[in-house]
Amino acid sequence: MFGLSRFSVKFTVLSTRLSVSSSCCLHTVSRTPPKLPHLQPRLSPTLSMQQRLLSTKMSNPTAPEDPIVKALQEFTTCDVSDALIKLKYRNGGFLSGLTMWSPQRQDGDTKIVGPAYTVEYVPLDDPRPKHQGHYIDSVPAGAVIFVSCPPKIPNAVYGGLMSTRAKASGAVGSVIDGRFRDLQEQRGLVFPIFARDVGTAPPAELLKVAAVNVPVKLQTDEQDMTVRPGDYLIGDVNGVVVLPKELAEQVIPLMKKQVEADEKMAVEIAKGMTFVEASRKFRL
Repeated sequence: MFGLSRFSVKFTVLSTRLSVSSSCCLHTVSRTPPKLPHLQPRLSPTLSMQQRLLSTKMSNPTAPEDPIVKALQEFTTCDVSDALIKLKYRNGGFLSGLTMWSPQRQDGDTKIVGPAYTVEYVPLDDPRPKHQGHYIDSVPAGAVIFVSCPPKIPNAVYGGLMSTRAKASGAVGSVIDGRFRDLQEQRGLVFPIFARDVGTAPPAELLKVAAVNVPVKLQTDEQDMTVRPGDYLIGDVNGVVVLPKELAEQVIPLMKKQVEADEKMAVEIAKGMTFVEASRKFRL
């Protein structure tokens, strides 16, 4: 009996130790590892676009009313060119090669009218220092941004974030004498863009901004045209026209007169009158 009792005691002690050991082991296993920080996924294109569309509902700064801008809103770029030709301004102010890309490609009723805010890009080896700060943060409300890029540059000089900032500043559109990028973002913002072409690469490896609000030449061999700060830029589905600020007050009455004449001509031509007869009757 005594021997069996000793065995029972030993078994009880052993069982207790196993129980304690098992409990310790189970306690150790049951510890949960520290949570690792989760990486934030990039916004999907759809969500990103929705955010940009939402930004279009925000109130943006507005420029003091310019009577010239208000008057120009009634006319097309062709009307402006017709009047400038009468004033013997070369090419009727037309800026060749610049067409509408946003909010639609060469379609719709989009029109931009405003004084030019010019930006000059130059090659990195140009001796002039780089412009301090970013030009997009100085765009005044009501302006049309005109970005000049040296010819035959494959890189884009303007992108979606530029339009986001421009729109927040109250700019009415951008004209890029070169390539731009982020076309889907531009259209999501419903921000007017006129340009020569699209691209994908940013400009920093080849170019720098040398000056802002200085006269810039149109980068084409087709014509010799200059856009100066404050000149009026008008863009629609027909293209882009520059109206020198000193000619603006002369152009308005000329356009009104010629549009009235053309409307009368259209009515009579539709009735069967010849173009020559209608021109003789309604045009001086």
